[in-house]
Amino acid sequence: MSAQKSVLFDAPGPKAKRNMAIGNAIGALAVLGVVAWVISGLAAQGQLTAAKWSPFLDPGTWQFYLIPGLLGTFQAAGVAILSSMLFGIIFGLGRLSHNGPVRWFCGLIVEFFRAVPVLLMMIFFFMLLATSGIFDPGEAPFYGVVIALTLYNGSVIAELVRSGVYGLPKGQREAASAIGMTRSQSLRNVELPQALVAMLPSIISQFVVILKDSALGYIITYPELLVNARRLGSGEGNILPALLVTAAIFIVVNFALSWIAQRSSVFLSHRAGRKVKGAEMTEIEPAAEPK
Repeated sequence: MSAQKSVLFDAPGPKAKRNMAIGNAIGALAVLGVVAWVISGLAAQGQLTAAKWSPFLDPGTWQFYLIPGLLGTFQAAGVAILSSMLFGIIFGLGRLSHNGPVRWFCGLIVEFFRAVPVLLMMIFFFMLLATSGIFDPGEAPFYGVVIALTLYNGSVIAELVRSGVYGLPKGQREAASAIGMTRSQSLRNVELPQALVAMLPSIISQFVVILKDSALGYIITYPELLVNARRLGSGEGNILPALLVTAAIFIVVNFALSWIAQRSSVFLSHRAGRKVKGAEMTEIEPAAEPK
């Protein structure tokens, strides 16, 4: 790997390293300057006074606003994660099918919903369900959020499944064919499980996108974290602090999901390495002599 890097990129010399260090220092100073400017602006507008932030020390704020909103976010995101995984696997396998019409139809669905903005789908399904009479109008925001997140992110996961299967060594498919498996059996039993394991970090990263995009539900009045934070800010007169606290909560939750994705990738890599090493040791182990 080091030899490949030396071919692709020249190793920086002393002057280049010095210029890089100067550039990093200038960038860090610029970021600190922007942060200081923002803080001074907030202080000038009275947004850093104790009266603006004291409501977040009240247990009632968390009990009636932030925690219920966070639970609403988790509820919509959790349902959307499960349904988008199901959608992605079905249409990902459909895009890999040898049946031309099935492959064409699945490709059309995936490409269409990947191109439509999530917010537009949320508004469309909210208005459709609220006026159709199929669901209680009070439940229309929840289903609008879930359906939109499912269709968009499920289409992205379908592409991850397709690329994951295409990225597998051809020997996997050939080995399945050698033992008598059909193409569909090879996809379901051999290639798909390996592709999902290989793409797990990317899939978990897509779950982070689902969690963040659930905040768009405030447009259709779904009672998630952002909606409750805006209600709190309107009542207490501290909209900006409420939004900053909400952003901090989202950052913590998304950081936790990203950490899970990283740890999952490391665990799966180590596990795959141990399996390969065990297989090699089994192959070179001499056979026992017959007694």
